[in-house]
Amino acid sequence: MTLMIGQNSVVSMHYTLKNDDGEIMDSSNGKEPMVYLHGANNLIPGLETELTGKTSGATFNVSIPPDKAYGELSDELIQVISKSMFQGVESIEPGMSFVAQGDGGAQRQVRVTQVEGDDVTIDANHPLAGQTLNFEVEVVDVREGTPQEIEHGHVHAGGEDH
Repeated sequence: MTLMIGQNSVVSMHYTLKNDDGEIMDSSNGKEPMVYLHGANNLIPGLETELTGKTSGATFNVSIPPDKAYGELSDELIQVISKSMFQGVESIEPGMSFVAQGDGGAQRQVRVTQVEGDDVTIDANHPLAGQTLNFEVEVVDVREGTPQEIEHGHVHAGGEDH
């Protein structure tokens, strides 16, 4: 019996992600397939929707708009702060990433986008926010998730114990 991808399916897939210019941004080719638990918010919503109902062996191409991927760019997540906020960091360069503590203790990854004198521009948007993501996907395998995987919300590789 061929299983269709649905809630609590464990899906193995190969993918290639390209931006709108056709540049490859990420790919599982030449590596192990990506494995995830379907319906547990482990993928961007648009890709998970496209995978629903597919079976092992399915191949497809899909473009996912920002609102179904990592969201639109938010100007509120870009701010200029003082270099003095980076305690113990000798040199701050564009492209560096840091984990910042936000309001209420929430942690968020931020990227340095510009350094001018003592002013450092940081961006807490996801690096792929505002971009349409173009996927080539091959579904390698589909199986039922185990009760433990479903409870934990992710796939366990080789009987993970935690």
